[in-house]
Amino acid sequence: MSDFGGAAGFGSRPAVVVVDLNYGFTDPASPLACDLDGVVAATRSLLDVARARGVPVFFTSIEYDDVRATAAAVFLRKVPALRVLEPGSRWVQIDERLGRREDEPVVVKAHASAFFGVPFAAMLAGRDTLVVCGASTSGCVRATVVDAMQHGLAPIVPRECVGDRSAAAHEQSLADIGGRYGDVVGLGEVTRALDQAG
Repeated sequence: MSDFGGAAGFGSRPAVVVVDLNYGFTDPASPLACDLDGVVAATRSLLDVARARGVPVFFTSIEYDDVRATAAAVFLRKVPALRVLEPGSRWVQIDERLGRREDEPVVVKAHASAFFGVPFAAMLAGRDTLVVCGASTSGCVRATVVDAMQHGLAPIVPRECVGDRSAAAHEQSLADIGGRYGDVVGLGEVTRALDQAG
């Protein structure tokens, strides 16, 4: 019997984070884009339930002013296309199909994890579960899931609400997340849990 793949569990005080579903990743005209139309639609359906039940919703975006570009110099050398994510540009704006509300914070980051170098953990004080949606599964989603677990939150990943430019990387990352760091489950199961927790 394997000692991997237990359940993180869905607690009673969840929050939702939508990782990097800004136009830089969702608009086909961007050099960073991948096919995320289905992910955006599924995430919107989850957000509608979370909002109706009063579950806190957060977004992340990546953008590079001079300070963040200096801090993320290695990341930018590795992925030069990230330089299009300039402050004030369309590419850093949250995709409007998600219906972001004014009271839903956008955490602006320079690296993969929603927790690294920003006060996201403090914003989640009192929460026990973090539902992680967005892109890419193998990059910023996975990094956020790992850090959520390391901050004492149970990470929940709705399979339909995450996407990647590589199908192989997507599937491998979901298997890795499910085996080590969080629970990868269907959208219906997550929305039912949100509805009950709310």
